[in-house]
Amino acid sequence: MKKVLAVLIALSMILCIGMAACSKKPAETDKPSETESEAPAADDAAFDYDAVADDAESPDGKYAIAFVTDVGQLKDKSFNQGTWEGVKRYASENSKNYKYYQPSGGSDATDDDRFNAMKAAVDAGAEIIVCAGFLQETALVKAASEYKDVKFVFIDGYPVSDAEGNNLTNVAPISFQEEQSGYLAGYAAVKEGFTKLGFAGGGGGENPACCRFGYGYIQGANDAAKELGVKVDMNYSWLYGASFSASPDLQTMLNGWYSSGTEVIFSCGGSMCQSAFEAAGANDAKVIGVDVDQSAESDTVITSATKGLREAVMFALEKFYAGAFDEIGGKSTVLGAANDAVGLPTDTWSMTKFTLADYEALLASLKSGAVSVSADYSKLDASAFENVTLNVVE
Repeated sequence: MKKVLAVLIALSMILCIGMAACSKKPAETDKPSETESEAPAADDAAFDYDAVADDAESPDGKYAIAFVTDVGQLKDKSFNQGTWEGVKRYASENSKNYKYYQPSGGSDATDDDRFNAMKAAVDAGAEIIVCAGFLQETALVKAASEYKDVKFVFIDGYPVSDAEGNNLTNVAPISFQEEQSGYLAGYAAVKEGFTKLGFAGGGGGENPACCRFGYGYIQGANDAAKELGVKVDMNYSWLYGASFSASPDLQTMLNGWYSSGTEVIFSCGGSMCQSAFEAAGANDAKVIGVDVDQSAESDTVITSATKGLREAVMFALEKFYAGAFDEIGGKSTVLGAANDAVGLPTDTWSMTKFTLADYEALLASLKSGAVSVSADYSKLDASAFENVTLNVVE
């Protein structure tokens, strides 16, 4: 999926999908208006992200656009990098200074660390700050409450309120229907002929986006298996993924799965993919990537469950600099198949049995609602899937 978000979703939901595990829910008064907006077309083939510097030069030390990373590395080939590339592209194409801030503490970053990163961005002249990941919530509420003149974009977020319960309209939350992207990946894998699957998720099972990816993956595999009249075995685990990082322990676990017959693993969590690539390479097995097209990172990748991180960031920044931030501030923008915001990158996948025509038909069914995917991962029950034997590894 080289171009996503051809048309942005109507701002029609007061509650981000699947946020049951989050610490706060948006108030009923946060219901946004029904409007549609054109998002920037992102022709990745015509833009060299690596050619744009990560460290922008600013003669006066001021940076108008800031990015505060989630846990993990900036260049994680996944969530952080996809979001950052949206910042870099918009800024470079619109002659804006930009800078990224990684909270101190690394994978053990605290709310104070995240707030300090946001404060540093404000002190350096940030007009708008893009914050990646639901873990930003507490720090973001504090920063947005203190710096009312600064705008914030909350990727994988939801409407937030200050200590008095007032909706923070200087925060624009954008989330995705990852369950749909996960569904496409699971369905495609089984249709391709794989019946021994794995899922290795990040965030320790506490990250809503990863949970939605994983729950959709199971549903897609189950539906495809039912259609084919086959049974699927799936290892499913959050072990060793809390920090979204590669590790010897994670690689050892995945290597064990592969050596025991697992054919393809959905690696869902930032730099965790590096462990999956290594384990798959050692076993002549396959990986499904996440967030962005990861096919260039390893020849073990058969496809990736993607979402339009770059384009969503560019859309929000365009709104801000057009003087239209109030159209998205304090309102939940939820993006899915209906907006071309989730999917599989058909130009680079290596599948042969699951055809482009098959994919387009399934995607059309998701867009129309003929195929519905549950986002309520709190209802995940290992015994609920008729055609998938789910082995939850804890």
